[in-house]
Amino acid sequence: MNADWNIEAALDIQWAHAMAPAAKIYLVEAASNSFADLLYAVSVANRLVNSAGGGEVSMSWGGSEFSSETYYDGYFTQPKVVYFASSGDSPGVIWPSASRNVVSVGGTSLSRDPMTGAFKGELAWQSGGGGPSIYEPLPSFQIGVPGIPQTRRATPDVAAVADPSTGVWVLANNRWYIVGGTSVSAPVWAGIVNSAASASAASFAASSQSELTTLYRNTSAFTDIKAGSCGPQQGYWVGDGWDFCTGLGSPIGKSGK
Repeated sequence: MNADWNIEAALDIQWAHAMAPAAKIYLVEAASNSFADLLYAVSVANRLVNSAGGGEVSMSWGGSEFSSETYYDGYFTQPKVVYFASSGDSPGVIWPSASRNVVSVGGTSLSRDPMTGAFKGELAWQSGGGGPSIYEPLPSFQIGVPGIPQTRRATPDVAAVADPSTGVWVLANNRWYIVGGTSVSAPVWAGIVNSAASASAASFAASSQSELTTLYRNTSAFTDIKAGSCGPQQGYWVGDGWDFCTGLGSPIGKSGK
């Protein structure tokens, strides 16, 4: 693994662990960044998580949508597994974030007091991906949601910190780095849901579809991001409720997830 991918792997492991300290974490490395190898890695992750009794798969990768993508959505249907995918770090929609079987995770930017570190506010990360899918039909959990065009799958579903300017610390290659991108927000969300499932009576009986339905029915569990923009020429503006930059919003905590 080269130095750049070392940082990516360290990010995913360390921030999933930070959110879910008791979780058993598997690192699955694809042989290359081709879709064939990446989807084979997802298959391996499916077997590992299934053998552990259920859990989450976090995917900090993606590429341009393609006409046959819905055929490959079946990779994200393993029972008792919830899939999370980064919505992207540039304008537009990417796959597998666009899949109806995946929780699409967008990005935010944080503001803190430079003297005390106290939290001051959160807004949409302007480079975060999102928008209406070209090929994925409207899923049942998005039917009737204000702000979502009732024609195609819309991304993201949720969001978390992603702006490199307000990024997270990661230890890799014997150095500390501050990193960002929706590669941060996806494992953060996977860890939160893992922690919540571990603490609930339902445990890991969920699937991505049931998790998404729960998320869209439980908007009180989110901080609704109401400032900022993203998308082509910053054409998507956030406001009350769901939006193309931050979805339903950022997590308040594991409660209700």
